[in-house]
This record gives sequence, structure tokens and C-alpha cells, in this order.
Amino acid sequence: MNEAPSYIDYEAFLAPEFQAVPFANNLVLSTNNASDTPLDLSTPLSRVLFDVQEIDTHIERLTTASAIPLLTHTLSNADVSARVLANVESHVARLNDGHDRLNSEISQRWRTANEVCQVAKSLCAAVQICRSTARCLTLCRQLEVQIAEIGTSKPATAMRREDHRSMVRASGTLLSLQHFLSTSELGQQSHDFGRVVAFQSLQAGLIRPSETLLRSRAQQIIREFSLSTLGHPIASSTSSVGSNAMVPSTYAQITETKARTTSALQSLCLLSSPLADAAVGGVAVHDLATAALAAYLQTSLTSSVAAISRALTALPSLDRTLAEVAARCQNIVALESLLGNTRPPHHPLLGKAYASELESETRSAASVTTLLQPLLVALDTASLPSHFWRSLASALSARVHEIVAKGGTQARMLRAGRERLRDGVRACVIQGFQGVEDTGRGWDREIAVMVGAVTGHLGTDG
Repeated sequence: MNEAPSYIDYEAFLAPEFQAVPFANNLVLSTNNASDTPLDLSTPLSRVLFDVQEIDTHIERLTTASAIPLLTHTLSNADVSARVLANVESHVARLNDGHDRLNSEISQRWRTANEVCQVAKSLCAAVQICRSTARCLTLCRQLEVQIAEIGTSKPATAMRREDHRSMVRASGTLLSLQHFLSTSELGQQSHDFGRVVAFQSLQAGLIRPSETLLRSRAQQIIREFSLSTLGHPIASSTSSVGSNAMVPSTYAQITETKARTTSALQSLCLLSSPLADAAVGGVAVHDLATAALAAYLQTSLTSSVAAISRALTALPSLDRTLAEVAARCQNIVALESLLGNTRPPHHPLLGKAYASELESETRSAASVTTLLQPLLVALDTASLPSHFWRSLASALSARVHEIVAKGGTQARMLRAGRERLRDGVRACVIQGFQGVEDTGRGWDREIAVMVGAVTGHLGTDG
């Protein structure tokens, strides 16, 4: 750069902001008058060509002077690169040899070890299935013994000695078996239990029949529930006492019946699906127990409607029929008292979290849950006896209206015995509520509903 002619402005050409068009314009204006026509462009063009020639000459001179050092440097770099390449190739060759050795030795050993690992996993799974099988067989034997302790069903009036608590134990064992057989979570002992063919026959030969037996036995006990203390029919002014007296239950029989019924209810609660134990209005719902109790009430209601309907056409049997209806109401009163003092058992499939939550909820009196509450919620009533009498009155009203509408002897007998009928129905309702604590209002509503349903269509003439 120091040897370059002074008229070449290297800094202007090397500046980042250099532009060819403004430079050419300035060069033309510096060598010509702007008012001349035409302009002489030969002078600025010659200057530019001369500058280019000078720069080319300067580059050629520098290149010729530095050619030998450049070639020497390039040759030395090529020799170094060749030595590095040779060294790298030798390392690559050694790495390839090592890889081949690993592939022939270690890879084969890894495949063998992998096969051993798979065998070990299979053996572990077989051990788990064997343990599950042993556990399930133990539960099956336990269930079989408990079912045998329950025995065959007989009428409740026989009051035979039986271990009714075995129903609850058998229900818990049955739940454990069903949960054990249906578990499919990874890590559970029974996650491959369905592959054991022998237990498919256990499902059909023991587990399902046992569940059916437990349900039917518990439902039968509830259907046969009876704690009536009536010793004779209700007497009105024209009735004769005594020929159709019912033997009162002893204290031992009452205690045994309550215990059997409690066991049956708890068994049905356990056999209910855990998903059915949801909350309806803040009350736990046990579908099987609630359904059995509702069926018992419906059976009592249907039998009472049929019996009174027959008695209305044969008035001499009215007193005995009303006594039977009052006895059914007393059974419902006793059942309500029993349900109000019976808590549902904890369902084992709901887990410890639900148990702790339920325990914390039941610390307050407002959140105490018994077997009575879900039944009241299902029937949409506040009292079982009141529900019985109101439902009975609703059904009898249509029956009495039908008899009166037909006319004839039956309608005349009903109108003639209107007062007797009123007194008998009133005494029946009062006797049916025997054992219920009087809250001060008496049973005027139920008496009025029943009396109105039976005598409301008879008119005022006697």
C-alpha cells in the first residue's frame, strides 16, 4: 500500500459506504463543465482504466514476491494433514477391530443374558399366579364352609338354630374373591389370574351360586320379618273376641329375628355394587338392601289392600282382617326402629380413604347414616308407617268407590255399618302405631286419611 501512487484513494475504495454511481458522477463533473454539450467522457474513462491497470500491476508484483512463501506454507500444511490422516486411519482400524471383537463376544453374551432375564420374568409370573391360586383356593374353601354354616332356607317361624352371622362373613369373603379375580392392575398378585382355567369352573360352580344363595336367603329373611305383638283381633262394639288369636312372640324370638334381619341387611349392603354406594341427598344408597326393604313394604301394602277389599264385601271377617293389617303395620314400625339403629357395614372395595372420610363425616349427629335413611329417600317419605297408611288409603279409596258405584247388597251393608267401619279403621290405625313414640300430634292425620278413604264414599245416612 505504501508503494501505491498517491493519486489512488485506497481508503475511498475500501470504505463500506463506497458506491460506484456517485463516484462516477463526481469523476465526470470534475473533468467536464456541466454546461458543455456534449460531455467528454474519454478523460474520466481513461483515468479509471489507468487506475485499474495500476492496481493490477501492484497485485501482480505482490503475488510474485510472495509466491515462494505461500507455496512453502501450503506444502508444509499438506505434509501435516497427511500425517494426521494416517494416524486417524490407524485409530479407526483399531476401533473397527474392537467393535468386531465386541460384536462376536459381548453381543452373544447379552443375547444369552436377555433370554435368561425373560425366563426369570416368566418364572416370577408363574410364582405370582401360584400364590394367587393358593390365596383364591383358601378363600373358596372359606366361602364353602361359611355357606354350609348358613344352611338351607326354612320358614322363619321354625326359629331353628342357625349362624346367621355367617351370611355377613360369607358376603365379605365373596367380595374378596370377586375383587381378587377381577383385579387387572400391574403389580397385583392376581393380574394374570384369569389365565388359570380351573377357576373358570369355580366362577360358575361356587362363586356365582353362592352370591345367588346369599342374596335370595337375605331377601327371604327380610320378606319373613315379623315382630307383631298383637295377641287378638281388634274388637269393636259388635265383634266377638278370641277365636283367631295370634300367639305373641317371645323375647328370645324377637331378639333372634332382629339379629337375623340385621345380618341379612348387612349382607345385602355388602353385595351391593360399590359404585351404587353413592350419595343421594347426602345419604349413602345401598341398592340391594333398599330394594329388598321396598319390596317388603310393597308386599305388606298389596296384601293389606287385597285383604281389606275382600273384607269390605264380607263384613264378618273385617275385624280379623283389620287385626292382620295392624299387625303388618306393627311389623313396619319394628322394622323402622331396627333400621334406625343399624349402620351399614363398611364396603371393603371402597378403600381406606373412603373409610376415613366416612368416619370423619359421622362424627357429627347430622351426618350419621343408618339403613333407614336411604329407604326414606327412595320412598320420599319421613316415616314408614305413615307411608304405609297413606298408600293403603290411596288404594282403598278407589276400591270403596267401585263397590258403592256398583250398588247392591254390598253397598247397602257398607252404608249400614259405616260407624262400625269407622271405629274399626280408627282402632286399626292406632293399634298399628303401637310402639311408636308419640311426638304430641298423635296419629290424627293417618286416622283421618284412612277413615276418609274407607267411609268417605258411603255418605251420611246410616
